[in-house]
Amino acid sequence: MKQVADAVVLSQSATTRLVTRLEDRGLLERYLCPTDRRGIYTNVTEAGLKLLEEARPTNDAALREALDQAAKNPELAPLVRVVETLKAPVPA
Repeated sequence: MKQVADAVVLSQSATTRLVTRLEDRGLLERYLCPTDRRGIYTNVTEAGLKLLEEARPTNDAALREALDQAAKNPELAPLVRVVETLKAPVPA
């Protein structure tokens, strides 16, 4: 859960509430670490993966629009060029 909190830039308590909401919607599932019962892991469910794929075009369009706007700012344009050269990781 700490790794999730770090990835989404939320506090651990806010992340726990978010994960609970996603779990209640059937989009995530939690399970205990088999070797350390203090550890809690999350998995995206099939329903969560399906929703993610459905949302991807909208997210990609919003990101493209934000990058296009940022590229118009001389101070941000070099950063936009660097971001655009990065390749997204291929999901495992």
